[in-house]
Amino acid sequence: MKKLNIILVSFFLLFSSPLFAKDYIPEPYTWTTQSKNSSESMPCGGHDIGLNVWVENGDVLMYACRSGWFDESNTLLKAGRFRLYFSDAVRADAEKNFSQTLSLDEGCVYITLGKTKVKVWVDVYSPIIYINVEQGKRSDVVFSYESWRYKDRAVTRDECQQNSWKWNIKSDCKVFADNFQANKNSLTFFHQNKQETVFDFTVNKEGLDSVKHKIANPIGGLKFGGEISLPLFTMQGESEGVYCNTDYKAWNYLAKNLSTTTITVNLGAFDKGDAATAVAAKVSAKRSAQWWHEYWQRSWITTSEPKAKQMVRNYELFRYILGCNAYGQWPTKFNGGLFTFDPVFVDSPRKFTPDYRCWGGGTMTAQNQRLIYWPMLKSGDWDMMAAQFDTYLRMLPTAILRTQCYWGHGGASFCEQIENFGLPNPAEYGKQKPGKDPGVENNAWLEYLWDTSLEFCQMILLAHSYGGVDIEKYEPLIENCLKFFDEHYRYLALRRGVKQLNEQGKLVLYPSSGCETHKMAYNPSSVIAALKTVSKTYQEYLEQKPGNQQDSTWIKFEATIPDIPLTTIDGYQTIAPAAMWERIQNVETPQLYPVFPWRIYGVGRYGLDIARNTYLHDPWAQKMNSSRGWKQDNIWAADLGLTEEAVRLNTEKLADGPFRFPAFWDIGFDWAPDHNKGGASMIGLQDMLLQEKPDGEIILLPAWPKDWDVHFKLRASNGRIIEH
Repeated sequence: MKKLNIILVSFFLLFSSPLFAKDYIPEPYTWTTQSKNSSESMPCGGHDIGLNVWVENGDVLMYACRSGWFDESNTLLKAGRFRLYFSDAVRADAEKNFSQTLSLDEGCVYITLGKTKVKVWVDVYSPIIYINVEQGKRSDVVFSYESWRYKDRAVTRDECQQNSWKWNIKSDCKVFADNFQANKNSLTFFHQNKQETVFDFTVNKEGLDSVKHKIANPIGGLKFGGEISLPLFTMQGESEGVYCNTDYKAWNYLAKNLSTTTITVNLGAFDKGDAATAVAAKVSAKRSAQWWHEYWQRSWITTSEPKAKQMVRNYELFRYILGCNAYGQWPTKFNGGLFTFDPVFVDSPRKFTPDYRCWGGGTMTAQNQRLIYWPMLKSGDWDMMAAQFDTYLRMLPTAILRTQCYWGHGGASFCEQIENFGLPNPAEYGKQKPGKDPGVENNAWLEYLWDTSLEFCQMILLAHSYGGVDIEKYEPLIENCLKFFDEHYRYLALRRGVKQLNEQGKLVLYPSSGCETHKMAYNPSSVIAALKTVSKTYQEYLEQKPGNQQDSTWIKFEATIPDIPLTTIDGYQTIAPAAMWERIQNVETPQLYPVFPWRIYGVGRYGLDIARNTYLHDPWAQKMNSSRGWKQDNIWAADLGLTEEAVRLNTEKLADGPFRFPAFWDIGFDWAPDHNKGGASMIGLQDMLLQEKPDGEIILLPAWPKDWDVHFKLRASNGRIIEH
């Protein structure tokens, strides 16, 4: 990119240009025919609630899911299903005049059923759902709350993928019944967890009963639920039915000769010490719409290029999905987030309840989870990253405690497949054998995989650079994650011999792991790149803190990190996955992690030719190249300036999913709608448009075709806003 263009960008940063003065308004998304089932639903949400909204045979239906509703087994439970049943006349009109529109700018869904209008939204500032009904001609309306948890339900072995038991399933594994109280024009429902949960089993299995009282337990005794307020409706009784393959009980309320009403569903009614209170519908609608409008001003991408329109549009639709959990206590889950639906429509043999998702509810697969949060840096959504950062902060005492208990040294060990209380998933932890290290998961994929927390440490540091986020409270997290690698690999070296470091004064990272793929690895490039990058970024952060004195701890630590291993393939110098390894276990390409997420190699950076050689000539990298699920090849292609590859992979990645809503992507390696695919897609598109050199110099359009039109507003380090 010529220097003139960079100067022009700088000019736009300093002065308001009329070209970009007008507010950005995203186009609404509309259907003109009804849906067949829940898989053809449309997302709607806010605060920390996701709704699947669809109209089926004239009925307006919704699933509701709130972040953090974990039961005794750590299943992420839905609130239930809501149904609006209209008169035959309305249903007949809907056959002639129907539309369902997601207004991205307002964050709500509008439904037209002839002369009847329904508006659905979630208040951004509280966990409350609003359903407004206006009928052009008065008629009777029935509202039903439908629950499949009206009774205890046994959970099968296959179904236990939805919780933390997995294949450790106990003989009486159940999802226990909710509690219900029907009143004249309201309904209260809640789930009260028992005190003994999968948490207790996990602590015992992992040999930590003696320190159990020091481990935070987020699910024991947890109570959550909702209160539905139905003005102008009257309780008519209960009924039973079956949707898809799941039986349910319905509580039915009738409004006779109804013209206009607003139903509220308060999913914060049982929040501990801070029960939510509904504001007037008009107030909520106005303030929520204003938030969403301002959300779209943070960043945007537009194009008139036909070949790129779908890619850009689906980026935008997925960013809307992420905004629905803007202020949750718990992060957006990679395996469907708040928008899963009946699993039979994802994988036909899985005839389970709507609560089902593969890879758990309270279990976090950090390798996948990270992809949801990386794109929020350039999109300017730093406030939404707090849920993920704070989750690690809550787990930090447990990570420090288990490190001390197992090995007797400092630092924090965060394993992969980690529970929301900071311990490895009990099934993935495996059966420990006599003489084995109890701090290591007895799992072929997960053993010695401890570096995933470092990506979130780097995100925290960059959130400070990009958005000025105050990250002081996260400093202990960053320091303890780095400290673990320093102390643990010195500890392991002394168990093998008499020296802590090798003859070059470097740590020996063995046994280690290159992602889940290169196992029992010696000095894996992904781990080395992580340590180098986080320690360097943290030093820079500390140096810039007002009144901060120079701390040599991290300078000394950085000096002990080994060099990234290189190798030669067919005469090409490439990045090696590790200096050595014993076996390959999975389908990742850790030798390209120094490109992303660690950005050591790339356009405008050191060793671009080495990284390109790795991408183009390493047989393993070529074999693994794919746009499926969490695969990162689309990002690497963009970061290496391989424009044709970046176009191909990001076009595939951001193509419409197999479900009706385009950003509900297929199962991938995990579950649908696949959110880690969405996150990886966002990163890839952003990096086609904007990258930085190590000194912060902006690189515009590093992997965007020269003849394609594009306009965007994205964020960069040091608080810069880049408009092109």
